[in-house]
Parts: sequence; structure tokens; C-alpha cells
Amino acid sequence: MFKGITKLLKDNRSFFLFISLMLVFRSAVADWNTVPSGSMLPTIVEGDRILVNKMAYDLRVPFTHIALVKLADPARGDIVVFDSKKADKKLIKRVIAVPGDTVMMRDNRLYLNGEPLGYASQALSPYAPADVTEMQENLLGMAHSIRLNPVPSRLANFGPVTVPDAHYLALGDNRDNSADSRVIGFVPRDEIVGRSSSVVFSLDYDDHYLPRPERLMREF
Repeated sequence: MFKGITKLLKDNRSFFLFISLMLVFRSAVADWNTVPSGSMLPTIVEGDRILVNKMAYDLRVPFTHIALVKLADPARGDIVVFDSKKADKKLIKRVIAVPGDTVMMRDNRLYLNGEPLGYASQALSPYAPADVTEMQENLLGMAHSIRLNPVPSRLANFGPVTVPDAHYLALGDNRDNSADSRVIGFVPRDEIVGRSSSVVFSLDYDDHYLPRPERLMREF
């Protein structure tokens, strides 16, 4: 049996080397993740497969969270992927505040370091139900879309809170439907595995999993 396994490995070493390198690449360099929920609507839609740059912040030992080299820190506005111990699953949220920032929210409007963020109305995005509101939120010069329910949820008010060292405050763009830092607390720096800025491809769960061509390689 041992000889048979050895022969199998020898005869297919190129294939097994390819698989090994691919796994290392996906673990430490780049990967794609499926988005199963609508917590980042309207920016990211259920069924999107997003590209994750795993070297955006750190060079890590493959298959671990051990950082060999720190390359950068998450910035306000970044969409990050992190392995949340509190939620016991991988989450995708937007960084709103970095260490040292003071943040509060009143009626779904954010205040950062004592200053209110700017908000502007916008037309509803595709796939949006008619009863929601979508707005542009200006996060210190970076504008992105958010979605609000007709009736604010219990998450519409919090703080003020100050972000501690080596932690980040991250929120979903779908503000009334996101279990984010308002639920799980601040995100530890060492749980963040990468940054995402584009959709690879997307499948429509409500239409027989057919591809959405308009979201192919879409940047956000």
C-alpha cells in the first residue's frame, strides 16, 4: 500500500505541486469569497464573489494568522474581510474608524471625532426594494452608498465610543441589517485577513443562480 501511494505521488507530482501552490496562494496572497447575506447592500449583493487581497496589510504564514511582515494598516473606507471570533465566522464590513477615533451614531447618521459625516440622497440601485432609502455617505472625502430601512432598527444609535489600539470599528453598508461592530464590538487587527475592492462574478440566487453579467469584475 505504501509503495502504491509513493508511486501515485511520483506519477502525479506536477499535479500535486500545482494544488499545493494554489492552496498557498489562496491562503496568503489572494482569494475569492462568496457573499451569502445582504449586510453590505447596496455595495455588495448576495451572490457576489469578491476578490480578496490577502497581502493588502500583511505578509502572513500560509494557513495561519501569523504576520511575517506588516505592509500597511486598514484605512477608513476599506472593505475588509476578517475571521471574527465573536461571530464565529468570516465577515465582510467597511472600516469606519481607526484606532484613536471617537465615533457615535444618531438616527443612522455618523459623527467622527465630533464632526458629522456628509449625506446626500441618491437613486435606488438595482435589486433594491421600493421601500428602502439609499444615500451617499461621505467618509472624510470617500463617498460610498448606504441603505436604510423605512423604520430605523435598534442599531441606529450608539456611542460615543473611542476605538482602542490595534482595533477597528467596522459597519455594514446596509445599516439597519448588519451584525457589525455595533453587535460584535471592535474588530481586532489580527483578525483582518484582507481587503476587497471588486467583484469577480455574481450569481443571482433569486433567478436560478444565473450569472449577473453587469457585476462581472465590477469595482466598488
